[in-house]
Amino acid sequence: MFRTRSIKLDRHLLARITRYADLAGYASVEEFVTHALEKEIARLEEGGSSEEEIKKRLQGLGYLA
Repeated sequence: MFRTRSIKLDRHLLARITRYADLAGYASVEEFVTHALEKEIARLEEGGSSEEEIKKRLQGLGYLA
């Protein structure tokens, strides 16, 4: 169903993700992260934002250089 690809996360971020995934009742960290990413992508798509606006937001968050 899913293709597997590994990503690197800061260990402090991973610890926070693990904590909140457990608190929220997710079966795994992967399930939590998948759900969070799907929600964020849907929010960006619904916002009618242009690709350039999305890139600026991601740069502001430090995800793009």
